[in-house]
This record gives sequence, C-alpha cells and structure tokens, in this order.
Amino acid sequence: MITISSADKELEKKTILKEYRLLLRTLKPKLKSTSDKMDIRRAFEMAVEGHKDMRRKSGEPYIHHPIAVAQIVAGEIGLGVTSVICALLHDTVEDTDLTLEDIELNFDKNTAKIIDGLTKISGSFELNMNTTQQAENFRKLLLTLTDDIRVILIKIADRLHNMRTMDSMASQKQKKIASETLYIYAPLAHRLGLYAIKSELEDLSLKYTQPEVFQDIVQKLNETKKERTKYINEFIAPLKELLEEKKFNFEISGRPKSIYSIYNKMKTKQVSFEEVYDLFAIRIILNAPLEREKSDCWGVYSVITDLYHPQPDRLRDWVSTPKTNGYEALHTTVMGHQGKWVEVQIRSKRMHEIAEMGLAAHWKYKENSQDNALDEWLERIRETLSNPDTSTMDFITNVRQELFNEEIYVFTPKGELKRLKAGATALDFAFEIHSAIGMKCIGAKINHKLVPLSHKLHNGDQVEILTSSKQQPNEDWLKFVVTSKAISVLKKTLQEEKKITAEIGKEIFEKKLKQFEIPNTDHNLQTAIKYYKYVSALDFFFNIAAKKLTLSDLKDLAVQGGKLMIPANKSEQGESFEDRIKRELKKNAELLIMGESSDMIKYGFANCCNPVAGDDVFGFITVNEGIKIHRTNCPNAVQLMSKYDYRIVKTRWNKQHEIAFLTGVKITGLDDVGVINKMTNIITGQLKINMRSLSFDTDDGIFEGKIMVYVHNTQQLDMLIDELKKLSGVLSVSRIEDNEKGDR
Repeated sequence: MITISSADKELEKKTILKEYRLLLRTLKPKLKSTSDKMDIRRAFEMAVEGHKDMRRKSGEPYIHHPIAVAQIVAGEIGLGVTSVICALLHDTVEDTDLTLEDIELNFDKNTAKIIDGLTKISGSFELNMNTTQQAENFRKLLLTLTDDIRVILIKIADRLHNMRTMDSMASQKQKKIASETLYIYAPLAHRLGLYAIKSELEDLSLKYTQPEVFQDIVQKLNETKKERTKYINEFIAPLKELLEEKKFNFEISGRPKSIYSIYNKMKTKQVSFEEVYDLFAIRIILNAPLEREKSDCWGVYSVITDLYHPQPDRLRDWVSTPKTNGYEALHTTVMGHQGKWVEVQIRSKRMHEIAEMGLAAHWKYKENSQDNALDEWLERIRETLSNPDTSTMDFITNVRQELFNEEIYVFTPKGELKRLKAGATALDFAFEIHSAIGMKCIGAKINHKLVPLSHKLHNGDQVEILTSSKQQPNEDWLKFVVTSKAISVLKKTLQEEKKITAEIGKEIFEKKLKQFEIPNTDHNLQTAIKYYKYVSALDFFFNIAAKKLTLSDLKDLAVQGGKLMIPANKSEQGESFEDRIKRELKKNAELLIMGESSDMIKYGFANCCNPVAGDDVFGFITVNEGIKIHRTNCPNAVQLMSKYDYRIVKTRWNKQHEIAFLTGVKITGLDDVGVINKMTNIITGQLKINMRSLSFDTDDGIFEGKIMVYVHNTQQLDMLIDELKKLSGVLSVSRIEDNEKGDR
C-alpha cells in the first residue's frame, strides 16, 4: 500500500489538470461546439473517478495513462472528439465499475461500441500454457476493422504509451511485450501509414529486446551528431539555393535514420555502424496546390539530380502510384560530397500529413483522390477474417506478412492496376481477381507469354488468367501462394475436403470398434486418438481414410467396464512435454542451463543462433525436441516470444562447465599470401581454440571466409574476434548470426 502525503496529492492533481489542458489545446481545431468540450470534460471526470485508487507500476496515478493515450490519439494520429473520449475511457469498463450502458447513457451508441471493441482486445501478458492469448487478441483487434477502425488506432496509441513507460517492469516482461510489439504492432502501424509511430515502436522494441545494441547505436549517433549536422548543412546549402532560384515554395531538413533501421541494415548487410552508408536522409516538403503536386515533385527531383548523381536503382516513385496505405512521395539516393550516399525524400504538405498521420489524414483527403488502395486492403482483411476455419496462428502469420511486405504493381488485360505483395505468383493474382477464378486457374499469360501457376510476378506485368472447369485445388498450391487471401481461401477449401475424407475414416474406425467388440463412446475415441498420438479427431480420421494409419493393434488394448485402456508404459509416454516442464519447474522460476534443474529436462541449443555460455538466452518448448535454447537476439526470437509466449521458459547460465559450444565467425579482407596461416596460428596456436571447419572464397583480391570454432563462452569468442581484427589486411570480423554457417 503506497501512502501519499496531502502535499503530494495536491501536486499530482495539478499535474493531471495540466495534462488535461494540454489535451484540450491539441484538440482545439476539432472542437466544433460547446457540447464537444463538455463531452470531453465528462469523459475526463469519469476516467479520473474510475481510476482514482489505481496506480501504475511506476507508482504514478493510473489516470496519466488514459490522458497520454488521448494525447497521442489527438496529436500524433490526428483523430477527433469521439476517439479522444474513447481513449480517456478505454480501460474503464474492464478495470472500474463503469459499464457499457453507462458509456452509452452519457455519450452515444457509437462511443460505447468503440470502447466495447477496446475492452475485448485488452491485453493480458500472463503466461498461458493452453493458448496464445496475445495471438487471439490480435485476431480480435483486426475483427474491429469490420466495425470501426478507430479501435485499432486507439489500441496502437495505447501500446505506444505502454512502450514509452515500460522501464519499471521486469526484464522478461519487457522482452515479451517488446517482441509482440515488433512482431504485430509495428507492422500494423506501418500498414496504416503511421510511419513516425512505427519507427518509435521499433526503436523502443530494440531498446528492450537488445538493450546493449540499442545503447551502442545511440552512443555512436551522439558521438557523430556534430559531424553529421555539418555534412547535412553542406549538402543542403547549394540545393536550397537552386530550389529558391527555381521559385519553389518548400521546406528542407535533414534527419537521422531511426535506430532500428540502422540496426536492421547492420544485421542484414552484416556491416558495422561505421559502414552503414546512408545514416541520414534529407526531406523536402513542397507547398503546392493539388493539381501541381506531381509536376513540382518531379521538378525538384530534376534539380537534385542536376546537382548530385543519383543511384539508378534507388528511385522510388510513390507519387504516380501511391502505396496501399496511402503513402505518396518520391525517394532517391544520391552521391553527395565526400563520397557519401544520401537519401532524399520529396513530398507535398498534403503527402507529408498523410505520411505522419496515416489513416486519419488519408480519409481527410480522400474526397480529392481517386486512389482507394487502402480501402481495397481493408476489404481484403475483412475477407480473410470471414473464414472461420483459419487457425489463429495461421491467420496472424498470413496477415503479418501482408502488413510489412513491399508491393508490386501489375495490370489486367484491360489495363486495370492491381497491387500485390512482392513475391506474388500468377495464382495469387487469380485469387485477387476472384476466389472462384483462383480455384479454377490452370495457368496464365504474362505479357502474352504462357507461364505456370507458380510463376512470380514483377512490376509492370500484364496478366491474363487461364481457367478450366475441371481444375481442382491441391495442397501443393500452398507451397507457392503468398497473399493472405489466396492462403485463406485455399486452406478453407482443403479443410472442407479433409472433413469429407475424414467422414470415411470415421466409418472405418467405427467398424473396427464393432469388429473388436469395443463400445463406440467418446471416451474410447479420445483414448484411441491419444494412443495413436494425434491431436484432433479430424487428423485421426483423415489418416485412417488416407491409409496412413492401421487400427489392427486396437484389439490388443484392454477394455475394462466398456472403457478402452492404454497400457501403463504407453500412458507414461503420453505425458506432454509441456506438462512435464510444468511439473519439473514448479519449484523453480527458471531453467538453469548447466545447472541442477536442467539435468531433469531434455534440452539442446538452437542451430539458428548457436548460443554460447554467457549469451543472454531463453528456452523454447518444442513439440518433439524438448527445450531449445535460443539467444535473445536470435533471428527467430521476436516471432517465438510474440506468437508462442506460453512456451517460453526463462533461462540463464548457472554452472559453466568446461563445455565447448559451436559458433562461427565471418571474416573479410585483402587476399594475401599466408593470411590463412596467420589466422590458424591465432586460433589454434595462440588461443588454443578447436576449429570445426574453415572455408574461404576470393574474388578480385578480396577474400571472404567462414570459420566454425568451439569456444567455452562469449568472452573467449570476443577475444578471438579482437585478435583476428588486429591482423594486417583484415577488413571486418563478425560473429555469424544466422543459420548460414556453411559446413557444420
């Protein structure tokens, strides 16, 4: 129980009122009447009263949270009065005595409906061994698209404020929430056009999932800030002069890349911070009338490329063809002075507002635009949601891929533009036209040339779909379709066919029971499913019908009192690994690798990241291989923590025996006589480290090598990397982070 003095209470009250007045100032342009202001005041007072005895983990009054969410909704997303009211009251129905009826009585049905949507998707981050609660929450979140998209926008604001104020939480909880944010909420913000929020969510996620990496990049950005500012000013000066000569009305500014985008580039390109060539971008915002926006953007592009040489394959034209989320701009990368690449973004004020505010600005300008790409995407999500048979995890995987993927633009035979995710095939295009066409598709003509169903489409392709009434979909199609609509429709159809086949299997099973004089009861069915190690009756019956399972040994099982009994040795084997984990770890909060508690449990090290003693790690309960130990910065960590948080086991190193861990280093440098000999002398001679394999490729005087070694801990690995870096001619040495480790 926290005791607050009267002086502190008075100070808290003043702070709350100050935040409320700031909210009103932000919302002022949207307040159309006195009743609007009264409604906001009423919502504020109801929230203050409802949350009066509640405090956050940090110790501050809980009311700060809904006010902050409302401020984000109004100031950073640009929504209006109803959304702000809902943001202020978003936790009241779940956490206080207020009901939806109270909300409707004080405001209206629409407000109550939005708050109902927010209540249904309120997040619980507790571990659950039976279901993925957050995955189900995400599905509920997207279901609100069919009702009111403001629910999603308020939820994103809620998540953003939670991420901004997560310092007082336990580290493990921070990692799980941050992983889910990176896996679900950042892509969602990206697709809805909230680029500033998306970048902040990514940066904050990195801060909590990999704090050392985050702080290292922040420190290096701060150290190079003066140098970068000077460079940007020198780059802008002649450009500004030329644009003013051409009478453009514009604003120009430089900005650093987000911390997460720098990290992502370092990771994907396997380069150091110093080697990331485009650390900053220049943004030019034009004050131009709608009818002149496009021509002015290209006019500015012409001026830039007259002054600086462009990188030909880095031009992005989202002015002629906006992104699905409404984003419009011209992007180009040019070679500045001192031989540095600089990204330049060109957009109008209207385009800039859409880029910053996303959906809210999109609908504000919608009546002046012929583009309805965002509405088309929302409709596709609705179609995917309408399939009741899609499993929650499949659904999330499919939709998430749609959220963050790059797009391609292709045309129908009549010249109609269609947007698809990059990597889409002819079959995806067929399903995009209509589900019935996809089901009967036998091939396509791309630019008048015949191609198979699996042919990948490219920007500008003209696609004609060929169909046949005799065509039937099959499971192989799922290997190459990539759009959520195609995957969803196919899985639904194949599932229906599976059910029909399973009915035949059910009849075979019932005949076998009768043959062996075993009663046909639900208990006996469930016992048989468990005995044959299937997870559902559908799979069990389907495999019987497909002749992948014979039932001959049913006759050998005992029947007592009409009940089928599994032999004792089989029963013990039937205990799920998850149940065993719960049983073995019930006295311990975590798994101690190389410790006593781990001796009772089967575990191994994940090949995708090859953990070494000393790495920050977590355990993941697999279906067949016990617990797999992953590094927290493993390429798969975000997906595992967000999708399967109930299977995560808190893990740390305890007794570090003299055990050798397999890991690898990647080396690049100048090819020279004796360079490999020098490296092996350091590894085996100087540091006494065992090598597993060594492979080198050379090209035009540059070598690239991969060395797999056995080390005892991260300190020994770091020492190896430091020593190799000292060698003359070595350009870079880094730990191999992914599963491309060559010969292991």
